[in-house]
Amino acid sequence: MPFIDLETSLPASTFSEDFLKKLCSTTAAVLGKPEDRMNVVVKPDLPMLIAGSCSPAVSLLVSAISVTDTADKNKEHSAKLFQFLTQELGLSQDRIVIRFYPLEPWQVGKKSTVMSFL
Repeated sequence: MPFIDLETSLPASTFSEDFLKKLCSTTAAVLGKPEDRMNVVVKPDLPMLIAGSCSPAVSLLVSAISVTDTADKNKEHSAKLFQFLTQELGLSQDRIVIRFYPLEPWQVGKKSTVMSFL
């Protein structure tokens, strides 16, 4: 049950339903997870400063169980996610930052319990 949180200074008009679906399908494929388990949130129009600049930027947070827990895995994920984001949003790589957080099954609640018991 991955969580994808995209925070950006880009305007809300940039993020159509089609973009959300592409972000969902791309991150699901990158992480090897089913699309129906993905949770995607886009937060546009945020004031942001990255690398000393307020130029348009994106901060992507990827949290997932068992697929974001090593440097080797995240290096592969990072390359694929950077490719998607630069192509879809027209930003250079220096305007994008990705953070990976590994989750344990007991840290994710669903259906009145936690994933450990589902």
